[in-house]
Amino acid sequence: MEIIKELPAVFEEFAEARREAFVNVKKVKDQGIPVIGAYCTYFPVEIALAAGAAQVGLCSTSGETIPAAEKDLPANLCPLIKSSYGFAKEDKCPFFYFSDIVIGENTCDGKKKMYELMKDFKDVFIMDLPNSQSENGLKLYKDECLRLKKYVEDKFEVTITDDDLRKAVKLENEIRRAKKHLIDTMKKDPCPVTGLEMFKVLYGSGFKFDRTGIADELYAIAEKIEKEGKTLDKRPRIVLTGCPIGGVTEKVIAAVEDNGGVVVAMENCVGAKQYDRLVDEDAEDIWGALAERYLNIGCSVMTPNPNRYDLLGRTIDEYKADGVLEMTLQACHTYNVEHKSIEKFVTEEKKIPYFMVETDYSTADVAQLNTRIAAFIEMM
Repeated sequence: MEIIKELPAVFEEFAEARREAFVNVKKVKDQGIPVIGAYCTYFPVEIALAAGAAQVGLCSTSGETIPAAEKDLPANLCPLIKSSYGFAKEDKCPFFYFSDIVIGENTCDGKKKMYELMKDFKDVFIMDLPNSQSENGLKLYKDECLRLKKYVEDKFEVTITDDDLRKAVKLENEIRRAKKHLIDTMKKDPCPVTGLEMFKVLYGSGFKFDRTGIADELYAIAEKIEKEGKTLDKRPRIVLTGCPIGGVTEKVIAAVEDNGGVVVAMENCVGAKQYDRLVDEDAEDIWGALAERYLNIGCSVMTPNPNRYDLLGRTIDEYKADGVLEMTLQACHTYNVEHKSIEKFVTEEKKIPYFMVETDYSTADVAQLNTRIAAFIEMM
């Protein structure tokens, strides 16, 4: 697939994907295609695809509706939860409005209780998530996947066969390979593009309803980067970890790159956690393989959480990171507590600098973030 547009235009096109999707989701509905909304990387998107449904992420990343949410939710709750609930309650999110069902993955306690309130005005399927990646946890999660399969079949009057699921698995696996192939261009030193440009592609690809062309687009962008052979100036190489990034929290990436660094990779829900692991396409038990892939995502809600350290360590090594920056959201207790052990892992085992910033969905701390992150980069 030949991309004629210049790379900056391609990156902006992906950045516009979410805004365009506000209109496109209605077109999808008008075609009679069901829409499934989900809040977390733990939702197996292959189930939606196997059912012939479109899938869209619902986590909101703006503080616009937080005041409305705080009429029902405590003010000291995570901004991601308050924003998501506020957009849903105020009917200001087209993705939520056009979703026939919403998948509520029981990750943190705040989300669990939010889903209970959300059920008053939306069809929410609550998917139980184990607290550990044990053998018993895997059995539970596979059962939850099968329970969701039955729910989707009944809701949309379809049948999801194992072959349907295998086709969806192959499609999503290829998208994961394409994402990894694209991000691997950042292994060059100096880097060919900025981390913010890469983020726009990764984030925007989640809002394309036709999944069949995404892998080709990503491979084509990587090919264009390689052919052009351009590079940035030499900069300290930063791996970003922690909470999901999007919307206002892009200010953290901007603070790194406006102050002389470059984000070479992201180990979070928008980054490596999306594409690091594949589903075993040839597994005899395809539902078990699906559950295993998703349950093994290294999120701070898991205890213990060895897979996060494994992925972070490999990311540091692969992309030759000079430092790790962790971004946590206020009142995100699991990530905020886990940051101490992540700091120890990075500084003692990987022997590179680590820095953590805590933020929310406002722009009030942009100047402070720039000052603190600039000082961190100057250390290197």
